[in-house]
Amino acid sequence: MFENLQDRLGSILNGLTGRGALSEADVSAALREVRRALLEADVALDVVRSFTDRVREKAVGAEILKSIKPGQMVVKIVHDELIEMLGGEGVGIDLNAPAPVVVMMVGLQGSGKTTTTAKIASRMTSRDRKKVLMASLDTRRPAAQEQLRQLGVQTGVDTLPIIAGQSPTDIAARAVQAARLGGHDIVILDTAGRTHIDEPLMVEMADIKKKSNPHEILLVADSLTGQDAVNLARNFDERVGITGLVLTRMDGDGRGGAALSMRAVTGKPIKLIGVGEKMGELEEFHPRRIADRILGMGDIVSLVEKAAENIDAEKAAAMAAKMAKGKFDLNDLADQLKQMQKMGGMGGIMGLMPGMAGMKDKMAAAGLNDKLFGRQLAIISSMTKAERANPDLLKHSRKKRIAAGSGTDAADINKLLKMHRQMADMMKMMGGKGKGGMMKQLMGGLAGKMGLGGGMGGMGGMPDLSNIDPKQLEALQKQAEAAGLKPGGGMPGGLPGLGGAKLPGLGGGFPGLPGLPKKK
Repeated sequence: MFENLQDRLGSILNGLTGRGALSEADVSAALREVRRALLEADVALDVVRSFTDRVREKAVGAEILKSIKPGQMVVKIVHDELIEMLGGEGVGIDLNAPAPVVVMMVGLQGSGKTTTTAKIASRMTSRDRKKVLMASLDTRRPAAQEQLRQLGVQTGVDTLPIIAGQSPTDIAARAVQAARLGGHDIVILDTAGRTHIDEPLMVEMADIKKKSNPHEILLVADSLTGQDAVNLARNFDERVGITGLVLTRMDGDGRGGAALSMRAVTGKPIKLIGVGEKMGELEEFHPRRIADRILGMGDIVSLVEKAAENIDAEKAAAMAAKMAKGKFDLNDLADQLKQMQKMGGMGGIMGLMPGMAGMKDKMAAAGLNDKLFGRQLAIISSMTKAERANPDLLKHSRKKRIAAGSGTDAADINKLLKMHRQMADMMKMMGGKGKGGMMKQLMGGLAGKMGLGGGMGGMGGMPDLSNIDPKQLEALQKQAEAAGLKPGGGMPGGLPGLGGAKLPGLGGGFPGLPGLPKKK
């Protein structure tokens, strides 16, 4: 997501921040490159023009050119204008209406409406504890209604029983009635699409809208269609009146031009983005966080939210207790690898870490990718219970058996064991006695600096992520930056492996990803 733009803007703005003073010519040359980068990312021409005009207006002011760090001021202006272009504040799905709240999904065929309907329903059921009913109004596409029914079974969400021969407007009326009688909080209507916008489609949408009186009309658009998605949004808004946008396949779009243009052109907020095929791979669209990602500043708040959703609190507490005793076996290592996979793998995590975006290519070149996790988990799964608990048992004959069982070789097993030894040594250091252990001191110190006070208990010195409010996290990120925890700059005083004192065998990497190649 936004990879091309991230690389281009990163190199342009790095060229500015490295200079002592800036002239108007420097700013103009940089903005010319920014304009080119945005156009290559498939952002609408009028949006690019207004964006560069606004940046130029602010960036050539006397206070910028005379400021202590003019390059950084230009980066800040570009950052602020990106947030403005993306819509300022994030807007979620509005559920403030009498139950059942009707949400109508519209869009072209093949944009991912049915899957997105199931994702939204699953999210509302698990996260917001709402009772949701899904109804398919697509009577044209073969098995469209059956597809939604199957997704309902898969996610545990109620679906409207299928009655053959009913028209879409009748199904809509029946769905609202069924939701009212069934005590549902929300009813999501998955409407039919076409391969292109036509008059019968628009008439049908208007009839369904009249019959069901939806509180939200969400346009589902495929981000890979680029500028055409912007025209699509404009047309649907003029004829049906949409309240927000959902962009699918954002994980497959390295350019992201549709996302950057749509809010500016239509004035409608992007509410959600689909970042993968799985049911849980749907994210809220936060303009500030997206702007941070585009400029390579990372997205710590999203990373912590992801951790809170995916990390099992009981397992984390058990792990913390083991760490305090300095124990760390191969079962624990397998748990750590699975947690990382759940959070989007190495690439997903690094994309959210400040200053780490540029490391992805280096790691891929060194063979450190998500396939490596799969291989390591296969090796651990091929061991016996006793071998996982006590890796010292692994002699040559056992390694031979494990290699045959996991489709690897002895060298892979030795690498895994070396990585485990390094992590076990690190856990001993962190969980060691004396003043509550290094990990506890470290987290306690961070908590004190960030104003978390005594809320560090219950997780063996780790903060309870599930109870932290996203707004509080945003504030913490700002405090962290003010305290000198700058993106890519490491932490003051040198957190282990983050540019400060290095932990054994981590080669200056960061905790949890041992085995990075050491600097020559």
